[in-house]
Amino acid sequence: MYVSQFGVLAAVLFAIGVYGILVRRNGILVLMSVELILNSVNINLVAFGALRDTIAGEVFALFVITVAAAEVGVGLAIVLLIYRNRRSVDLSEVDLMKG
Repeated sequence: MYVSQFGVLAAVLFAIGVYGILVRRNGILVLMSVELILNSVNINLVAFGALRDTIAGEVFALFVITVAAAEVGVGLAIVLLIYRNRRSVDLSEVDLMKG
């Protein structure tokens, strides 16, 4: 496959992720959209690393996967706290929680 095909796939995943962040109000769906964006970055890193015949793309992709795992842990903890306080994970009501 050509690098341009991977670039198109990554661009489509990135666009879907951005759309999901901007439109969705559900906290879990927003986290899933962020994961889509990070996966599109991983596709680009691996594709361009293969193009240049280096392992640097795969190494950076592993770092992105590590950051994504930490983001999921913190994000799910925040969503659970919002659910405990509001009985909903609707992010449009989060500003009502100001103390």
